[in-house]
Amino acid sequence: MNDKIQETPKLTHLDEEGRAKMVDVTDKAVTKRIAVAEGEIRLRPETLRLIANKAIPKGDAFGVARIAGISAAKKTGELIPLCHPLPITHVDIDFHIDEAKGHVRIRSKVSVEAKTGIEMEALTAVSVAALTIYDMCKAVDKTMVISDIRLIEKKGGKSGSA
Repeated sequence: MNDKIQETPKLTHLDEEGRAKMVDVTDKAVTKRIAVAEGEIRLRPETLRLIANKAIPKGDAFGVARIAGISAAKKTGELIPLCHPLPITHVDIDFHIDEAKGHVRIRSKVSVEAKTGIEMEALTAVSVAALTIYDMCKAVDKTMVISDIRLIEKKGGKSGSA
């Protein structure tokens, strides 16, 4: 039997009165941090073929979505109110078409040497890449669904890997 009392985790973005606050990372050590996120966008088979053949009327959907995702990762501190602006050192975004499941899997990997994590930047990169694919393809596919955006892996910092 476990005699330890499970303590309820404290939300770090709230002060004692429950007001939103930015976490103070002044005294934290700079460490290398990496986060990987994934998401999906479901599309019709014809749309998947158009993307694969770079035949979407607006242009290369993956090329534009990759640039949009990278740009979004770099702007996460401006988009998410309590995120710290971070000096990102690398962003990689990959796309995988799964015809059998009818979706594109989007994966981002973001790196930084900083005092705080990079998870939000990886999630933002995937989200904006998915939204860009949606925008690029909306003229030919009204059935698209963006889903399952999630953190896959994080490394670095006090809490280590997850």
